[in-house]
Amino acid sequence: MEHLLGIKELSAEKIKEILDRAQYYAKALKDGKWDKQKLKDKVVMTLFFENSTRTVTSFNFAALRLGAEIVNWNASVSSLSKKESFNDTIDTLGSMKPDAIVIRHNEYDAPVKVAERVECPVINAGDSWREHPTQALLDALTMIQEKDTLEGLNVAICGDISHSRVANSNAYLLTKMGANVRFVAPAFFKPEKMPAEGISFYDSMHEGIKDCDVVMMLRIQKERMDKSEVPDDGAYFKEYGLTHERLKVAKPDVLVMHPGPMNRGIEITDALADDPKYSRMTKQVENGVYARMAVLDLLLTR
Repeated sequence: MEHLLGIKELSAEKIKEILDRAQYYAKALKDGKWDKQKLKDKVVMTLFFENSTRTVTSFNFAALRLGAEIVNWNASVSSLSKKESFNDTIDTLGSMKPDAIVIRHNEYDAPVKVAERVECPVINAGDSWREHPTQALLDALTMIQEKDTLEGLNVAICGDISHSRVANSNAYLLTKMGANVRFVAPAFFKPEKMPAEGISFYDSMHEGIKDCDVVMMLRIQKERMDKSEVPDDGAYFKEYGLTHERLKVAKPDVLVMHPGPMNRGIEITDALADDPKYSRMTKQVENGVYARMAVLDLLLTR
C-alpha cells in the first residue's frame, strides 16, 4: 500500500490488516504502552481545501501520538488566492519533501492527482462525494468493538446517499468484509449507481432499518446541492429523521452512528444522539485517532 486513496482498491486482507493495527493502538493507548517515537523525524503535511473539525484534528492527534511533526497548510492564506494553479501549489509543497500528505478536497479524484505529482504517501481525507476511506475504517473499528465482527451484520446507511463519500467508502468496506448493506433514502437521494454489488435500497425508514444491527445516519449536504433541490427540514425529519420510536423496529442492541457533523432535529433527535444506550458517535471520534494512527504507521514504516 503506497497510498490510501480509497477503500475501493483495497483487498479484504489489507482492510483487515489496517483494522487489526487500529485495534492494537486502541488497546495500547488505553494501557499507555506504545512506541511514542514510531514516526520520529517524520513530517506529515495536511492540505485541507474544505473546512473540517473532526478529520484534521484526528489526523493531528494520530501523527503526534506516533512522534511525527505536523504542518497544517491553510488554503485560505495560500498563493491559490493569487491565482496560482492547483498543480503548481502541489509541486511547490511536494518539493519541500513531506513524509506524507493528508488531503481533503471538493474535487473528485483530487488525492489521486496529488499522488501522481509527489514522492510520498498520500492519504485521502475526503474528496468530493467519491470516498472518505479513514471514516469507513473508524466506523468499521467501532462496529467490530461492539459486535466482534462485520460478517453478517445488517447495516443501514440512511439519508443523503447520493452526495455522500462516507456512504461510498462504507459500502465498499462493509460488503468486502461480509456485512449486509442497506441504503435508506428518499428517491431524490438515491444514487444513480450503487457503489458495490448486493446493496439493498429502501425509501421507507421503517422497512429500511428493520432488524438492523447498525443504523448510520447522514446529514443533508446542502453545500453540494442547488437550492431548489434542498428538501424542507421539517418534512424531511417527519419521514426520515431517526427517533427512539422509529428505532424500535431495529434489533434491541442496535448501534446508532453518525460521521458528523450532525444536524440535530433534521436527521436525528437530540435525545437519541445523546443516548448512551444506542449512540456511538463519540466512540467513532475516539476510534478515528486509532484508525489514522494505523494508516500512518503502515504507510510510513514500510
